[in-house]
Amino acid sequence: MPSDMISPTNLFATVPKRSARAAVAPFLPMSRAEMDALGWDECDVILITGDAYIDHPSFGMALVGRLLEAQGFRVGIIAQPDWHSADAFRALGKPRLYFGVTAGNMDSMVNRYTADRKIRSDDAYTANGEPNKRPDRAVTVYAQRSREAYPGTPVVIGSIEASLRRIAHYDYWSDKVRRSVLTDSKADILIFGNAERALVDLTHRMAAGEDIKTIRDLRGTAFLVPGGWLPSEEWGVHNSTRMDTPGKIDPPIDPYMMVQQNTSSCATENAPKADGAEVNEAMVEPKAVVEAAPAPAPAAAPAGGVVKTIRFMSREDRLAMEKEKHTKTVVRLPSFETVAADPVMYAHASRVFHLESNPGNARAMVQAHGERDVWINPPPLPLRMDEMDGVYDMNYARAPHPFYGKARIPAWEMIRFSVNIMRGCFGGCTFCSITEHEGRIIQSRSEPSILREIEHIRDKTKGFTGTISDLGGPTANMYRLACKDPKIEETCRRLSCVYPSICVNLGTDHSKLISLYRKARAIPGVKKILISSGLRYDIAVRSPEYVKELVTHHVGGLLKIAPEHTEENTLSKMMKPGIGAYDEFKEMFERFSLEAGKKQYLIPYFIAAHPGTTDLDMLNLALWLKKNNFKLDQVQTFMPTPMAMATTMYHSRKNPLRKVTEDSEVVETARSGKIRRTHKAFLRYQDPENWPILREALVALGRADLIGNGEKHLIPAWSAGEANSKPNTDGRRGPASALPIPGTAKGARGAKSGIVAGGAPQQPGQRANALTGSLTARQTVETKVRASILDTIKVKKAAPPPAKGGKPARGPAPAPRGRK
Repeated sequence: MPSDMISPTNLFATVPKRSARAAVAPFLPMSRAEMDALGWDECDVILITGDAYIDHPSFGMALVGRLLEAQGFRVGIIAQPDWHSADAFRALGKPRLYFGVTAGNMDSMVNRYTADRKIRSDDAYTANGEPNKRPDRAVTVYAQRSREAYPGTPVVIGSIEASLRRIAHYDYWSDKVRRSVLTDSKADILIFGNAERALVDLTHRMAAGEDIKTIRDLRGTAFLVPGGWLPSEEWGVHNSTRMDTPGKIDPPIDPYMMVQQNTSSCATENAPKADGAEVNEAMVEPKAVVEAAPAPAPAAAPAGGVVKTIRFMSREDRLAMEKEKHTKTVVRLPSFETVAADPVMYAHASRVFHLESNPGNARAMVQAHGERDVWINPPPLPLRMDEMDGVYDMNYARAPHPFYGKARIPAWEMIRFSVNIMRGCFGGCTFCSITEHEGRIIQSRSEPSILREIEHIRDKTKGFTGTISDLGGPTANMYRLACKDPKIEETCRRLSCVYPSICVNLGTDHSKLISLYRKARAIPGVKKILISSGLRYDIAVRSPEYVKELVTHHVGGLLKIAPEHTEENTLSKMMKPGIGAYDEFKEMFERFSLEAGKKQYLIPYFIAAHPGTTDLDMLNLALWLKKNNFKLDQVQTFMPTPMAMATTMYHSRKNPLRKVTEDSEVVETARSGKIRRTHKAFLRYQDPENWPILREALVALGRADLIGNGEKHLIPAWSAGEANSKPNTDGRRGPASALPIPGTAKGARGAKSGIVAGGAPQQPGQRANALTGSLTARQTVETKVRASILDTIKVKKAAPPPAKGGKPARGPAPAPRGRK
């Protein structure tokens, strides 16, 4: 096993002395004119990206380009080329080493399409937000055009799009299982995850004359090989191409049986046979000689017996031997053809794949694609703190390339005053791709490096007014959190460190993050530091001091958190904590906000139509929202992204969080457009456009009692269109009549829930439901509770209440008070 697979050298160990390096380019060149100004006749590496080029470490192509520049290589960038021909790919000439192809910071399909498969109207990573500046499946298209532009030039693919498509994967937009992106792009090698180590080693080895097709020992890489290929004869194969099935089960041995038994299944080579009969194996004493030196020759073996030599090994030797065997074992996944035809085998392959994700114990994997195999080396080892500092301390211009002039790039506007302090996430949420791309082990920068970046923003970033918009990363509060014991971390195979409960070996001390916040606030010229990254509130409550620090100094009125749902049925498929953790954080948030004398609100995010969610689950969530007078403006519908475990549930209707078999748990999945629209409508129950589809859903659930015009109802019994179409008897326009409500108000036939809006008691025997929760969130834009959930209906101030079964009269109403 090459040393790089076990203990790599420092990322910057190969950086040449400054005197031997070329001058740092103000921006990596995007044209031949810029290359001429730098005195370059060619580029060593040309990076092709689907994003506009912004020279900032938050953008992958800039980080990779500056890293290679620091290693002494000349790097050019072709940003958002016209992919309709190969001409744009010749803009900088032929690279000396290779083309590096990336789709950008997002998967091109996620970037271009909504969860309803509709084309987005803008692109945050393009100048002026202009859409349609990148092709579908950009990695494949760019790689093919690069090959066409300069045949024979090596092509290296990377980015999150390549990472999530490195094996056979379900593609939501074509609704089928697609091959590895390696086969479609015809790339020479794929670099997945955090690519710094593999990319630096690969580039140096190619510069030294090594053929890219012979470089097969880098962590974090995948490539195509002939079927059955192994690195050497020492390698073994663990076959996982089929699901485990129980074999023959022999009856237990009777410890009191002292006579011979006819149990051929128990016979061993140590058991002497007599007259065809076989004795109980438990009663046979194996004959052996313990190996020792020097030692007399062993006695002759008795007739019919076998002498075996036993060699005693120390625990350390035994573990070392097992580890060596482990690192030279490849796991064979079910082939592309198998998983494409059998959703259950797809779920099995997904489970095996995710179990091999810890860099400390992951094995190589291989998957057949026709006559060739896709070979995937173990994930890259995390960067150490000094390496993270080196990556983020390089000479970035921290601005868009001058090519874009005064154009506004939304993604840049969002992060221009923010600082990335860490990467990785050990949450393991099944719908999220961060873990598959960045890994579960947190990689953090040092305090001095972070503080230097804040000072750089203060001094050199145009438009800075004293506010740092974020100190975070994939999550706000995982900075420098890690397993308490590196040896345990190395052998752990859990998919999440915080689900179903926070691991006892996980350190949750937030003191280092608190210290960072305080030092950042003390920098002269910095007026305010906000925390905008998503907060893991289930970890935050372990440190009340952190919550107080956050609430007192770093919330700008609103703090976003992501409960995602209220129902355990759904949360268990997401690997998210129960709503009780939210309530615990809410109590702290309110208390510390009150102590600080501030009016601040929590903004929770929820997902509709996630695998495992039923109509009843969405109804319970809607009732929870209504009970707390919370009305969502923006909602999110589940989007199946490649390789995510929730996507596996969506496609296969199996739960890969547990062992997968033909008879294992079936996961309810909202696949049809109507069901997905219904689930989304429950999140915005207050929108009149959603009332017709919600009425139909409530009737189907046997909850027609929630349709009506009172406070105990979820939605009204008429539509907004009808309310404005017919005049009342007094000549004013308003609801002419209430629509008939199918079913009965109480105990409707087919009712499946004990939840009754308006605080009605739960049916005996039913578990606690969404109505028992509470929500601090911002109560829309109103500070005064309205008399009805129907914002579109205004009631006369002095009007008497309508008679039972009647309609509320409509007329002029006083101007509402308390609006912000």
